[in-house]
Amino acid sequence: MSYIVFNGKLSKRETITIDIEDRGYQFGDGIYEVVRVYNGRLFTWQEHVDRLFASAEKIRMSIPYTKEEMKTIMESLIEKNQLSEGTIYLQLTRGIAPRNHAFPANDVKAVLVAYTRQSKRPADLMERGVDALVVPDKRWLHCDIKSLNLLGNVLAHQEALDAGCYEAILHRDGIITEGSHTNVSIVSNGTVYTHPANNLILNGISRMVMLKACESKSIPYEEKAFTVDDLSHADEVFITSTTLEITPVRMINGQPVGSGDRYPIIRKLQDAFIQEIEAECGPLH
Repeated sequence: MSYIVFNGKLSKRETITIDIEDRGYQFGDGIYEVVRVYNGRLFTWQEHVDRLFASAEKIRMSIPYTKEEMKTIMESLIEKNQLSEGTIYLQLTRGIAPRNHAFPANDVKAVLVAYTRQSKRPADLMERGVDALVVPDKRWLHCDIKSLNLLGNVLAHQEALDAGCYEAILHRDGIITEGSHTNVSIVSNGTVYTHPANNLILNGISRMVMLKACESKSIPYEEKAFTVDDLSHADEVFITSTTLEITPVRMINGQPVGSGDRYPIIRKLQDAFIQEIEAECGPLH
């Protein structure tokens, strides 16, 4: 029997009901985070909660918990569900109020929901790589907000799946932004390039860890936009996310990336990523 967090309290999952006038359900009016858990410990929690509060500020939503309270709640959820390796999904909506485009009154509190999911590190994907499809980025212009409005991402991802690919790589007028649920980086002549953290992408936490890994391994990098043509001629391409860590892209639009299955820079970054995990959460098994 699993437990979830509902409005700050641990409850049995089957006892919870969501109000049909929750603004997350009716408007997608809310924000979320997915946090990795290794050895029963939250990985990069501070970065996730900082981004959560930043997203809330950008949509003018008040979070009725402090960052410290949020961490205590999530740690209690991990312990209650005896989660050793997996993820926590948490979301906040603007609350429950009669359907109206205008914000509800100030006394309407945000609704917090969180649950855990067991999942192992995708070692096979990180080893062999994945295939990707390049598609137009049709999303809104506030991708830096980790909002519940993910229909554009869903449609792009499904287009990739329909083509037999794992991920969609998005572009705006020929400039690569990110993936449907990942950040995208390339390696060219030994340098890592990734789109600047502006309103056109979500500044992924794993992206941040990857850039830290570049520094620890003395790998040059630039937060600089690159084109579809740059992508097609890159020596290595990889995606980063909370669940995928650093995963190579082996094929794009049916064409092999670089020399195929040789990922010298990616392997160095993967090693450094593991070091970051173990420094914060203990040895991986």
